[in-house]
Amino acid sequence: MSRVLIVDDELNMRLVLGAMLRKEGYEVATAADGVEALALLAGGGADVVVTDLKMPNLDGLGLLERVRSLYPSVPVIIITAYGTVATAVDALKKGAFDYITKPFEQEDLKNVLAKAVKTRNLNLEELVMNREDIERYGIVGTSPEMLTVFETIKRVAPTTTTILITGETGTGKELIADAIHLNSPRRQNPIIKINCAAIAENLMESELFGHEKGAFTGAAVTKPGRFELAHKGTLFLDEVGELPSAMQVKLLRVLQEQAFERVGGLRTIKVDVRLIAATNRNLMADVKAGRFREDLFYRLNVLPIHLPALRERKDDIPALTDFFIDKFNRKLGREVRGVEQEVRDLFLRYPWPGNIREMENLLERMVLMSRGDTITAEDVPPEMHQALEEAERSLPDTPAHRFKEIIRSQTEEVERQMIARCLEECGGNVTHAARRLGLSRKGLQLKMIKYDLRK
Repeated sequence: MSRVLIVDDELNMRLVLGAMLRKEGYEVATAADGVEALALLAGGGADVVVTDLKMPNLDGLGLLERVRSLYPSVPVIIITAYGTVATAVDALKKGAFDYITKPFEQEDLKNVLAKAVKTRNLNLEELVMNREDIERYGIVGTSPEMLTVFETIKRVAPTTTTILITGETGTGKELIADAIHLNSPRRQNPIIKINCAAIAENLMESELFGHEKGAFTGAAVTKPGRFELAHKGTLFLDEVGELPSAMQVKLLRVLQEQAFERVGGLRTIKVDVRLIAATNRNLMADVKAGRFREDLFYRLNVLPIHLPALRERKDDIPALTDFFIDKFNRKLGREVRGVEQEVRDLFLRYPWPGNIREMENLLERMVLMSRGDTITAEDVPPEMHQALEEAERSLPDTPAHRFKEIIRSQTEEVERQMIARCLEECGGNVTHAARRLGLSRKGLQLKMIKYDLRK
């Protein structure tokens, strides 16, 4: 059953549309404005949003922009009595699925809604890896940057081409290597991994190429190296930029000839290995500085894959949040349904210096320590709030930054006014006001402190 969220400040319109769509077999949720709609989306989600254009607090175009940013696969249908060509074009340019002008025929809305649901399902099938793949690889993303990565994986996996994966620490380079191997003809054979930064320089040659018995003190038995173990499979060299200069020369020879000798050995061993390397360094800069061999760089960089930092693919943050919550619910035996909107907003603003690895560790902690079935602002560690404040203070005073600050302050002012009005209507009863606003009681109390509304 598809879930439709109806957003309209007119109660009669919400009731009429709700009754009509329930009769058609849809599950229906309703909201009186954009702010309330975002809270419902954060709590329970929706397959399609049907929204009025003119509303208080946050209008239809504002809601459209937020939905496109936070939930890019959810179609938004705009309904308004203020139908002008200019408004329609503006809504469509901003990503609206369709635009209907009041008064409208019920059949028109039904047809548009049916197409929107079908489009949503197709998008999920085409743009999001299926559940089995997500479980297997742990890769989540529908942003343009990640879709490019997925397409590259599909193209290169069947080949034997050497691949260089670049990106900051914690962006998931090892997961990409796993995905390439498991989608290749070599998947029945092993993927052998070695972290070049974790091996002492005097042991690196033995680790890669193995050694014969008695080759050096402590070599009590003959030991095969990682290249031998990866025969007919894949060898993943993580942090390849940390290889010592002497090992760079020997690695280059193996890549050229697919042959080597063990330490202390005379017999040349031929191997068939597909090499995937990864680094968080700028290898071209290292080449120019003389720290990395230029010929080896071009041997490794046959097909580069760059993984963007999490702050560069913010469209994926909501999906990653939900994925990790689901993962840790199963791991820890919890039943956390999601995060409140304030936490989602904080996640979008936070720079994530540790990337996805940082997010994974943080959400495991928050799922474990959350007091209710929704993660609230009080569950966010104080050090994250502090880091965010320091990061925002350090931003340059540019027009773009000033614009973001204005938007944030205006949004907070709208939120303050809504809370104040709701508290007044509820006679100061915090519990009733929290229920109406879709917040936890503690969450509302924190906002009352923030906006100095405790009086």
